[in-house]
Amino acid sequence: MQTLPLQDTRRMRGLGLDLGLWIAAAPAAFVLSGGLSDWQTALAYTAVSAVLKAVLLSQSDLTRHYVHFFSTSGIRGLLRTVALGEAMLLVGLLLLRALGLGALPITVPLTEGLLALAFLLGIRFLHRVQTEQKYHKASAGQRTLILGAGAAGQLLAREMLRQPNSVLRPVGFLDDDVQKQGQLIVGLPVLGSIRGNIGAHAQAVGAERIVIALPSVKGENIRLIHDEAKETGLGVQIMPSLSELLVHRPQIPQLRDVNLADLLRRPPSQLVHKEIGAYLTGQTVLITGAGGSIGSELARQVARYEPGQIVLFGRGENSIFAIQQELLEAYPNVPQTAIIGDVRHAQHMRILFERFRPQVVLHAAAHKHVPLMEDSPSEAIYNNVIGTRILTALCLEFGVRRYVNISSDKAVNPTSVMGSSKRLAEMIISVAAQSAAPDQAFMSVRFGNVLGSRGSVVPTFIRQIEAGGPVTITDQRMTRYFMTIPEASRLVLQAGALAGNGKVYVLKMGNPVKIVDLARDLIKLSGRDIAIKETGIRRGEKLYEELLTDREKVDETSHEEIFEARLETPDPEWLEAELSRLESYAREEDYVHVREQIRRMIPESHLGAQ
Repeated sequence: MQTLPLQDTRRMRGLGLDLGLWIAAAPAAFVLSGGLSDWQTALAYTAVSAVLKAVLLSQSDLTRHYVHFFSTSGIRGLLRTVALGEAMLLVGLLLLRALGLGALPITVPLTEGLLALAFLLGIRFLHRVQTEQKYHKASAGQRTLILGAGAAGQLLAREMLRQPNSVLRPVGFLDDDVQKQGQLIVGLPVLGSIRGNIGAHAQAVGAERIVIALPSVKGENIRLIHDEAKETGLGVQIMPSLSELLVHRPQIPQLRDVNLADLLRRPPSQLVHKEIGAYLTGQTVLITGAGGSIGSELARQVARYEPGQIVLFGRGENSIFAIQQELLEAYPNVPQTAIIGDVRHAQHMRILFERFRPQVVLHAAAHKHVPLMEDSPSEAIYNNVIGTRILTALCLEFGVRRYVNISSDKAVNPTSVMGSSKRLAEMIISVAAQSAAPDQAFMSVRFGNVLGSRGSVVPTFIRQIEAGGPVTITDQRMTRYFMTIPEASRLVLQAGALAGNGKVYVLKMGNPVKIVDLARDLIKLSGRDIAIKETGIRRGEKLYEELLTDREKVDETSHEEIFEARLETPDPEWLEAELSRLESYAREEDYVHVREQIRRMIPESHLGAQ
């Protein structure tokens, strides 16, 4: 026998209770109106009116207030329903009188309405008092004010109340939905709106902690809310963003401290999982640079689509071992192999391809540090250019069906050796795509900085803050595009599903962020007073990054966050000859000619002299 859901069962009980109380108001009204002597008429009136009351109650939403909350909007709804019912009964009595079919006291519907309101409001008041007492005795933890009374906030509050030993005890909500303000949700009052009221409401309820339960709110609003909450001097925590919840799918969201990703939060990317799974599920996927920030996250994301095998390839044995162990624990049913090696070693790469025969290659191996590559330009050429050329040739030879190269916004109008090397890698793949078979697709994906990647600005700032400062920035005017590592990785996989052979895809990065603002945000999150020091732009750096050159145009794709750059594809023979010359200069460690050759190959570059 199928049982009703708990919510429906409660609603039916509430409906029955409401109907019973309203029906009981009829004989009580007859007693007060002195008309109970004609008990047969009173009984007939009660029975007929019961049908009308049942219809009106079933069409209303009054019983939801037994489940969630009851306040001013509930009172208004109750008044409307009772008034409508009694008005219809009064009109009925007047018609019967006009037809000479009855002489019931007209005061009966009026008295009945007042009694019904007293009964129905009274039972709700008792329910509210009982609920508050039950919940407020449930835990002796820190008094916690929850910002956000939506589904996430309610789930969080219920879980806190369900655990008798919880370290947090919810005492109320704040929410900007005016329909919720002043009402009772899961036994807790919605005290008012969020912005401009956090401090006053926190003080009024004696809050000891504030939790932000707004997983779908944009980062710019989270920043404002967090700043106001911090001014109270209380501890502030946050629920994970919607994109984190979608990836990790915890049964109960885990609270954590607010971090920089929360302040830069964007709406979660909408992925077409069917398209991604179509080229990953059951396939052998080779990930180069699998121990790096992007490479390891790609491995995590790929594992969710149940590939036939993942080959983790990289130079750093410790980082490769770490991601291998993580995948073994999280995805024990996904076969995987970890290989230590270097994309620059052609023979090793050939043996790798002969052994595993990958159908999908995600190329994340690269040197990415701009200042370091300015002092070691040959290393950038060996790894990012020559290594990519070796890998691309093998992808052609072994019939790799999907080859995705991770590029960078620094490839646009490059001012550095690193950025130039990434543009050359794009050119190599675009040319190779001309020789690809119909079932192959070679492409590059271009995006900006990722938050928290090893050696990037955010970990550097955190280390400086922990050391007591100062936090160093190169220029107050400098801006960068930022994206979280999981978000960038997901969109890379989605771009791979577009399967545009020879294409360079550009991810929608949102608005650029001032580096000095990142530093200020991190300092504010730390709760410390740290100075910011300007050191001057380093060699090869830009003030402003770009995703396209002035000559490049973009076309929309089927995904709103991925665009296709319209680029000229170089002549294959010319590119091969120029790459050979560049490789020769790099092997001779002739840095002057390396830079000259790069400028010759990339006319739009602004690469300085040695």
